[in-house]
Amino acid sequence: MSISHAPPSASGPDISDIPGKDAPLELEPLVPTSSRRTRVPRWLRRTTGPVVLVLLWQVLSATGVLTSDVLASPGRIAQVGSDLIADGSLASAMGTSLQRVAAGLLLGTLVGTGLALVSGLFRIGEDLVDAPVQMLRTVPFVGLIPLFIIWFGIGEAPKIAIITLGVTFPLYLNVYAGIRGVDSQLIEAGESLGLSRWGLVRHVVLPGALPGALTGLRYSLGIAWLALVFAEQVNADSGIGFLMVQARDFLRTDVIVVCLIVYAFLGLLADFVVRSLERLLLQWRPTFTGR
Repeated sequence: MSISHAPPSASGPDISDIPGKDAPLELEPLVPTSSRRTRVPRWLRRTTGPVVLVLLWQVLSATGVLTSDVLASPGRIAQVGSDLIADGSLASAMGTSLQRVAAGLLLGTLVGTGLALVSGLFRIGEDLVDAPVQMLRTVPFVGLIPLFIIWFGIGEAPKIAIITLGVTFPLYLNVYAGIRGVDSQLIEAGESLGLSRWGLVRHVVLPGALPGALTGLRYSLGIAWLALVFAEQVNADSGIGFLMVQARDFLRTDVIVVCLIVYAFLGLLADFVVRSLERLLLQWRPTFTGR
């Protein structure tokens, strides 16, 4: 008995019998695990901490745990702040303090950046500049206030000098580190493309040092506000520090807290400006922004 086998089809198995063969394929998008969680608006998350702190403060004040002679309540501070704004004293003090910070920040930026460029770009500049700067930066700038008073008197000059000194060293360190942190292979690539020394500085070194410079600027702004607090204790007759000195003499904790809040918001505003500059000037640098 012979058994005949049908030859297999040359075109492969017949798929006409597969159910749903004419249905379109649907692709299911892959969603990262971090994106599957419920997203809370970032502004809400950032304001939760301060709001909770203020509520706790109000509760402690209302229950008598914090007395008014130790720390005024948030409601009292809001009322005092409104009064200072209404009579114009707070706006005048803020204007004077902002002028001092702006002048000191400008001078400190010029001095710190200039010294960092000289020290970072030239070996002879590093030999001449870096050691004296490293020695001076270890001296607390607050300790130089008596010398500044002797040198510059008790006017605006010592106040601006204190802020300038506080700004100079953080900016110097970060700009210098940014310059020396540029990849040497990028320098070699620029030289192979025929860039001159100025071309290397302009197109390779300075862009590479810009992230460090902006970080130094953020840090310098924080030091500038800290230096302003000390500077306005030197025979000041205007400014936020002057309001604090007057409030200290009369044991007005509410006015002192209002001035501290103003310092904090001005510092936060300055930091926001620098972070906006970072986003604008460093668009070419992809960075991790958290998850």
